[in-house]
Amino acid sequence: MFEKRFQNQVAIVTGAGIGIGFEIAKQLAEQGAKVILNDIDKDLAESSASIIQETGGICEAFSGDVSDLTVIQALIKTTIATFGKLDILIANAGITTFGDFWEYQPESMQKILQVNLFGTFFLTQSATKQMVEQGHGGSILLTSSVTGHQAHKYLAAYGMTKAGIEQLAKNLVVDLSPYQININTVAPGATLTERTLSDVNYIETWSRITPTGKPSTVQDIANAALFLVSPLSRQITGQSIVVDGGWTSVGPSPY
Repeated sequence: MFEKRFQNQVAIVTGAGIGIGFEIAKQLAEQGAKVILNDIDKDLAESSASIIQETGGICEAFSGDVSDLTVIQALIKTTIATFGKLDILIANAGITTFGDFWEYQPESMQKILQVNLFGTFFLTQSATKQMVEQGHGGSILLTSSVTGHQAHKYLAAYGMTKAGIEQLAKNLVVDLSPYQININTVAPGATLTERTLSDVNYIETWSRITPTGKPSTVQDIANAALFLVSPLSRQITGQSIVVDGGWTSVGPSPY
């Protein structure tokens, strides 16, 4: 029944070369959306878009750093030039910096604030301006993290930015609701991705401390993401959906 629920919708997914972002882009395309797939890595963006195209999806690559205002503006312009409109933004691009609180350096802080907060804020601003101009509403989804809800060693700066992203979504309900634009966040917990699977102990560690007995998959996160930008969730806005197998309910540290 939901096979083509995004038919004739146009979506931007940032940070979508691999992992959660790629799975979201792939599922959107499978369900009928026309997708602009962004990644900072040009070759990765193009190869990932090609994978989606090969399975019959409509997807175009756009490479660039979406913490840069000129790139953000070009992304929106390219989307409109390519597909004529913008209905959905998945602002997934972000970075993680690990570091002991006492030793954390200003350079790392500047970098994570630029990408996770500055980039997310101004990409959302640009996308919603386009949606307002179009006059038929839209959906915004920002990617948060369980670290925005619960303390996690070595991730003070990262968790701070993710909590900030959730507050941004809550705040923008006031600005966006009059234009029929809803905005929410998805907060993944431990998730099996190319990066996390490089840790040989990852599955065992997180299976042991997650109530459901296993870490999430990228499909689990994408399922929640697509619900939040679908017609089924038009009355849901300013909320965050945590996808973590119950970990934040019990909170044992992997350390």
